[in-house]
Amino acid sequence: MTRVEQHRMIQELRDCVSRMNREEQYHVEMMLKKDKDDEDLDALSVKKMEELHTKYVKKKSKQQAEEAWRKLTVGKK
Repeated sequence: MTRVEQHRMIQELRDCVSRMNREEQYHVEMMLKKDKDDEDLDALSVKKMEELHTKYVKKKSKQQAEEAWRKLTVGKK
């Protein structure tokens, strides 16, 4: 995993903190601190980050994105 991917995943998790329990919030907080200090995550932290990312960050399909764009642009002329 590259440094850029790691940073992106941590930032996406930061937006989902309100839905997490206390333990998960603590893990994300520690990841944010390490990311701010430009430290690499250890293997356990990377595994936990990936688990939390798959659990909380939902990727939208291309079709959903196109429908949202259509809704925004159809009303404007």
